[in-house]
Amino acid sequence: MTENTNESTGLREQVRARYAQAATAVKTGTRNADLLVEDQCCGSSCCGGAPADRDETERAEASCCESSCCGDTATERSFGAGLYDLADAEGLPIEAIEASLGCGNPTAVAELREGERVLDLGSGGGIDVLLSAKRVGPTGFAYGVDMTDEMLELAEANKAKAELANVEFLKGTIEDVPLPDGAVDVVISNCVINLSVDKPAVLAEMFRVLTPGGRIGVSDVVAEDHLTGEQRAERGSYVGCIAGALSRSEYLDGLTAVGFTDTSVEFTHEAADGMHAAIVRATKPTA
Repeated sequence: MTENTNESTGLREQVRARYAQAATAVKTGTRNADLLVEDQCCGSSCCGGAPADRDETERAEASCCESSCCGDTATERSFGAGLYDLADAEGLPIEAIEASLGCGNPTAVAELREGERVLDLGSGGGIDVLLSAKRVGPTGFAYGVDMTDEMLELAEANKAKAELANVEFLKGTIEDVPLPDGAVDVVISNCVINLSVDKPAVLAEMFRVLTPGGRIGVSDVVAEDHLTGEQRAERGSYVGCIAGALSRSEYLDGLTAVGFTDTSVEFTHEAADGMHAAIVRATKPTA
């Protein structure tokens, strides 16, 4: 293998190991901020965590803590369950909430409609898939794709607890989605594309699995255009969702290159100096 291939394989295994560790921590009740994406706030000791002896409401409130309890730095408010409104999370298993490692709430911006088919790339513990399934209703369907066995096991357990029939979790990578062409109406993802070692392949797969006229609603970390790759790496690690982030122009150019139209990248809040959580939208042409 080439040096680049070895490096990509190594990065992917680092990501897999980090998220496997996070899933195991949630399942065993040993969830700790140090085991999750670096710089994540909620669930750390400043919020009191979410110990198993609390009732479900108390645990949800601890997991979706106010940013003020974790200090006032932008980075501390950038990742995790605290980005979900408690009303959105109502009725979901606490384990799905605690396993959230994202930088946004893509189900809130994807404008999901009754009867639509949705795919979540890098579905983790399943929170966005379960939220999507509730939004599209019994006539719709929600798929989740993840490469980590431990996360898939957690997601299946959360699906059973949520008692939702219109959900399926699939093992696979986001660079090679195990669904046929035109299988879904909407693709969402929550702070996962920046972790991919082959982002053009991910963008091409999103385009492929969408039906004509379909759309994407993605939350991701995006760099300002002036930052070089080296400068992004100085601001955080690859597994911490920082070093591998695309710039705004790189995202827009990549989406256009695979055929998307109506592309946009909207910064929402700062994740690091010159790095932002962002909402990414695009549409697959009908013709």
